Amino acid sequence: MEMQHVNVKLMLENPDEIDLEPLIPIFHSWIQEQTPGELLLDVADYRHVQAGPGVILIGHQGDYSVDNGQSRLGVRYNRKAELDGDNESRLAQAAIAALRACQRLEGDARLAGRVRFNGKELELFVNDRLLAPNRESTREGAEPELREFFRKLFRSGEYTLSFGSDPRKLFTVFVRSVQPFAVSELLTNLES
Repeated sequence: MEMQHVNVKLMLENPDEIDLEPLIPIFHSWIQEQTPGELLLDVADYRHVQAGPGVILIGHQGDYSVDNGQSRLGVRYNRKAELDGDNESRLAQAAIAALRACQRLEGDARLAGRVRFNGKELELFVNDRLLAPNRESTREGAEPELREFFRKLFRSGEYTLSFGSDPRKLFTVFVRSVQPFAVSELLTNLES
């Protein structure tokens, strides 16, 4: 199975304490600096939508957001443009982009340390129903590569992997590490 349009969402600690309003000028500064090395275009504010997309930094190749989909607040990277290479490189690109965005938000003084990865949970989506319909055959086909990717991400530590089963929704993988990890540790694991 070819995985394109990979999304990674890192769950945040203390989501009830996070105010999304400061993200708007922060994301505008990312546009001015073109920070992640991708073409960044605009900011969309969906804070008014309950359990919705939150605040989105819209880019040409991908979008960054602090997203509250399914009432779970997290930093999300949504790869929109196709990538060459194999599934491992596509998974790594999306995870690294999400981790770097989270790391940058964690260190931004305007957020006063409120945005923090919870150290254990992430979700992975394939935003292409044609390539990855949400059904058992997709899960079976993708699971070996996903397990290898998460083995590297978590340095062979224990984790649980589960899949969404609603065929009307995107192919989704829920991952929970037994041991907590800092964003910097996960980046090191993937970049080494």
